[in-house]
Amino acid sequence: MTKDRPLVRKLLLIGLLLFLVLFFESCLIYSDNNHTPVLQYEIIDDFPHDPKAFTQGLVWNEGFFYEGTGLYGQSSLRKIEPKTGIILNQRNLPDNFFGEGITIFKDRIYQLTWKEQTGFIYDIETFQLLETFSYDYEGWGITHDGEYLIISDGTHLLRFLDPFTLEEIKQIEVYERQNNVDQINELEYIQGYIYANIWQTDKIAIIEPESGKVRSWLDLSSILDTVDVNQKIDVLNGIAYDSENSQLFVTGKLWPKIFKIRIIDRD
Repeated sequence: MTKDRPLVRKLLLIGLLLFLVLFFESCLIYSDNNHTPVLQYEIIDDFPHDPKAFTQGLVWNEGFFYEGTGLYGQSSLRKIEPKTGIILNQRNLPDNFFGEGITIFKDRIYQLTWKEQTGFIYDIETFQLLETFSYDYEGWGITHDGEYLIISDGTHLLRFLDPFTLEEIKQIEVYERQNNVDQINELEYIQGYIYANIWQTDKIAIIEPESGKVRSWLDLSSILDTVDVNQKIDVLNGIAYDSENSQLFVTGKLWPKIFKIRIIDRD
């Protein structure tokens, strides 16, 4: 029995090592299958942006930026010349409305308000108010997929509305690895996915519209490093997309620049 002890110890050691190898291998496989990719980007260009604009929504349409701004007494809808930052048209909201996200659907601009549960629809050329609509939740971000308006309310929910009747058709819950992702703010529908600012972060979630799963993240926490900022700024908020030229634009509340960026890595 004494002579067999070294052999037994050796077999136990081999068994333990084999167990550890299989354990760590399974952990790596599990991690790879559940890791949400973080995409890289590069800045292609930048454009002047009104540093007093509390950006709540940003849209690109036919060579111009359209912006919705917030704060009581300062909320507005604007059309902006990109290269100069000159405001070509502006409509101010009544002082008791806090403006939120905007989107353009069939020559109409839709603008949400925060706690007032009121949306405005304007003519894209004149900014004339065409009609208003109501909803029973907070208004945060809005975009469309060509069929439905898509609205965020600061929770983990995205609501899909008929753009003509404004009836809610469905909802999806946004999640990452079985955890809800809330504080969803400004939205932009880009090449089949919903890009969403997450309030109080410098990240954009890229969401599958059918399931609500966060497919990947875009981390923009260092995007202001190349800009001299001599004033108070607020969070990243504002995503616009030029579909004709596949160009992506981002900005933030009280930011002095709008950035044109290119995503380098795609999962």
